[in-house]
Amino acid sequence: MDDTINFQDLFKKSALHLDAFRTVSYIDVLLGLITSLGVGLFIFYIYRKTFRGVVYSYNYNAAFVLMCMITSMIIMTISSNIVLSLGMVGALSIVRFRTAVKDPLDIVYMFWSIAGGIATGAKLYPVALIGSLVIGLVLLWLSRRKVREQPYLLIIRHSEDATTELRVRMRKIEHTLRSKTIRKDFVELTVELRMRDNNTSFVHDISSIEGVMDVSLINYTGDYAQ
Repeated sequence: MDDTINFQDLFKKSALHLDAFRTVSYIDVLLGLITSLGVGLFIFYIYRKTFRGVVYSYNYNAAFVLMCMITSMIIMTISSNIVLSLGMVGALSIVRFRTAVKDPLDIVYMFWSIAGGIATGAKLYPVALIGSLVIGLVLLWLSRRKVREQPYLLIIRHSEDATTELRVRMRKIEHTLRSKTIRKDFVELTVELRMRDNNTSFVHDISSIEGVMDVSLINYTGDYAQ
């Protein structure tokens, strides 16, 4: 007698036992969801603590918590039956994410929340808890080791009469010219500079030059399109 079970037999057996998931322990389900919630809240805290962008998005951060819990629920579902797992793969294949991710670290947090959900859904609670703790400590350490210099964009709009004096003042500041727009009535300069502290006295010095219309200093944390 051939005791070999091929994929077709396994599929039929799985299809005939669709009620197998009814034996899932409610305690295990609640424990998995609560653990994934704890991991997600820890990711929420680390993201808020280490955020270095311009505008913090609460909804974007809260999505990591829900992503971790939903992933855990998916893993618990597909682990009970092969038919359900194939159906889940087919359903997820039609999902398309079109949200642009500007910061590469945001992708890291996405994978972290998904990995936490997979670990809790598979009942690997030590992996989820210890792994998340180590990753969180590493991210906190890297955020403190980050160079304190912050990039800024200095936008100056001036007339032609202020060009000479403005060049003299700008030589005292380490900067990189990013763009120069010449119009009929004024010239607009955009330069990139880095600051270690909040000393912005040079902005008032530049704005006091005769012929300078306005000066704007903007914190810059993205890729500059040249």
